[in-house]
Amino acid sequence: MIAPDLARWAVGPLAVPVPVERAALRHLLDGLGNALAGLRSGAADPAVRVATGLGGPAESTVLGTSTRLSAPAAALANGTLVHALDFDDTHAGGLVHATAVVLPAAFAVGEQVGASGREVIDAAVVGYEIACRVAGAAPHGFHAGGLHATMVAGVFSSAAVAARLMGLDAGSTTNALGIAGSQAGGLLAFLGTGATTKQLHPGFASQAGVLAARLAAAGATGPETVFDGPHGVYDALASGAAAAGRVDTGVILRGLGAEEPATWQTTQIGIKPWPACQLAHATMAAAQVALAGPAAAGVAAADVVAVHARVHPDSAAVVCAADRDLTRPASAYAAKFSLPWSVAALLLEGAVGIETYAVANLAKPEISDLASRITWTVGQDDGVVAADAAGDVELTLADGRVLSGHVDRSPGGGSAALSDADLLTKFTGNVGAGAQALSDALLGLAAAPDLTEMLALAAAAASAPSPPLEASR
Repeated sequence: MIAPDLARWAVGPLAVPVPVERAALRHLLDGLGNALAGLRSGAADPAVRVATGLGGPAESTVLGTSTRLSAPAAALANGTLVHALDFDDTHAGGLVHATAVVLPAAFAVGEQVGASGREVIDAAVVGYEIACRVAGAAPHGFHAGGLHATMVAGVFSSAAVAARLMGLDAGSTTNALGIAGSQAGGLLAFLGTGATTKQLHPGFASQAGVLAARLAAAGATGPETVFDGPHGVYDALASGAAAAGRVDTGVILRGLGAEEPATWQTTQIGIKPWPACQLAHATMAAAQVALAGPAAAGVAAADVVAVHARVHPDSAAVVCAADRDLTRPASAYAAKFSLPWSVAALLLEGAVGIETYAVANLAKPEISDLASRITWTVGQDDGVVAADAAGDVELTLADGRVLSGHVDRSPGGGSAALSDADLLTKFTGNVGAGAQALSDALLGLAAAPDLTEMLALAAAAASAPSPPLEASR
């Protein structure tokens, strides 16, 4: 069975290779920056208010504040903060927002137990591996069934992170994983509405994982067959993918803990350059390439009269869905999940940033007009997962010329990984004053005795005047 073996690895001795530690720190840095931007935006205010109301013993800090709550309550707030703007990282194979369900549990429980920075990093690596592997065992399988893979996989990663930091043994950790499975879910019903439930999913998952570990520590038990079945998470929540032969639970343990970086999923997570659904990014990047090439000299976005894209079938099902208005999105989140609207905004405004998805922009007639003239062909998956697929675009100009753009994959991950300099630029744009000191503290976490200094610097940065909103070009 998978859960007992996974639990033994999760709480056992861990030798983290340098490239894996570096990747984990980059993602924690990105997640912290996104959380502070989310705090300033107010997008996560309901979750923060509710978490604060839950109170509890002063165990863990709400990121960017001096408020300390119970660890489960802080995890709820912080998971929502990291994901509030949809600017957080994505693992292509599992299509899962890994940091949004790893950082909240690692920081909340790490602070609660007084863990060292080294211990927090190791727990985070455990969380990254589990989130990516559980989701990657059913590529697009949870989404195809109408569920958010981040929440489905996130309950398991958060439970394992909490279990390791709490010092649980393998048996209790197996129970924690089993308990967490009964809290997996996260409906995609928000896509066609103005609902903000997607922002809450990582908060739910982070809180559920911490609670699962606590319940296991208190003697509650969970099914060790939570991954294998019968009636396990894949049987129940990815049955369509399983019936189509698209579930491989062997992914969860295959190569786990091997020293070669290629076997560590932590190094395979991409960092977003734009705060929109990652499945639209390859098309957005290809459109940029088309308008920036030599053949486009002297061409302005206003000269584009039509756009045609080739889109991976799994991407089309999410960002080109015909059951909602993709040209006049009902909410900021609906705009982030509209390939036509996001491509049109990027072409016309030359950049996409947090402010692009402000409510006032959603009704801009020029964006809606160009979005209505964007069409697509659903291509073959060619054995490539949607988030790793190439982007191909043709821009038709008013004079009849056609400009083509191609990218091998979306920017931010894989062969197109975000550079350290670009990551720091993104972090600084999200954090503002105090970004350098906070970055130094987080990237130096391995030598820190605990999380106190880093959390204090985050609160100081969040209390400074808001940085100007930056757009990514």
